Amino acid sequence: MPPAAVATASAISFPVRDYDLTATLGCGQAFRWQQIGDAWEGVVAGRWVSLRQTDADSIHATTATPVRDWLWLRNYLQLDADLAAVLATFPDDAPMRAAVAHCRGLRLLRQEPWECLASFICSSTKQIVQIRQIIALLSERFGEAVAVPRGHAPAFTFPTPERLAAASEAQLRACKMGFRAPYMFHAAQQVVSGQLRLDDLQAHSCAVARDELERLNGVGRKIADCVLLFAFGFQEAFPVDVWVMRALRELYFPRRRPTPQRLRSFSESHFGPNAGYAQQYLFHYMRTRAVPPIGRRAVAATP
Repeated sequence: MPPAAVATASAISFPVRDYDLTATLGCGQAFRWQQIGDAWEGVVAGRWVSLRQTDADSIHATTATPVRDWLWLRNYLQLDADLAAVLATFPDDAPMRAAVAHCRGLRLLRQEPWECLASFICSSTKQIVQIRQIIALLSERFGEAVAVPRGHAPAFTFPTPERLAAASEAQLRACKMGFRAPYMFHAAQQVVSGQLRLDDLQAHSCAVARDELERLNGVGRKIADCVLLFAFGFQEAFPVDVWVMRALRELYFPRRRPTPQRLRSFSESHFGPNAGYAQQYLFHYMRTRAVPPIGRRAVAATP
């Protein structure tokens, strides 16, 4: 049962510049945020939190319990990142300019590594709405209840690897995980046993950290790169899913049929030191643009 809702809460307004909260929380890099009216609600660092951006210059945060130090939320939201400096490293071409104009203010979050890994294991061949359903069920059934405002629906932490390693495959499948259930169980076991030390990955190169993650059952290049980018900030990680593949083919290789190997080589060389950031702009642009404004006018990539 959830704990009794508390009357004492904390609130703060963060001054921001060039920050689009809706694009950031709704662009598919994290799956636990719910938009309720003009606010976004989620659980970060074991706390229920509501975020609201009422103007371009501030983000208002509210928690259900007292908070003395808000560094956990600043880090998660990457409020101190210099977005202008990041955007300045993007290639100056028509597709990237269109993506930046469409997604201006989108930020990369810095997520907790285990939750990020487990979430993207759930993402395989699933749409975002389905991924959110799976993660909500996992949290409700295996997470811990957190304090919420009076009258609010219960909210839960994401389950620990220890909790999921102790679950049965049938229990995981009951959370709509399907074939991903044994992959989740294996990942949880590897973390609990110390075979995979997530906290140590930051000290490795991106390539070495990727190899460590790809040792997990069901974790390939795309899932590993998502974790490296969204949990650890490895900007050379460039997750390629169907949307990014479509962006590369339609926007950079119109009227040609590049091989996946050619697209991988292109993505590793074209997008600069913040390639991971550029990838998220392309991903969100392709998913949310009304009509293709570039199409045949795209600047073709160098052969």
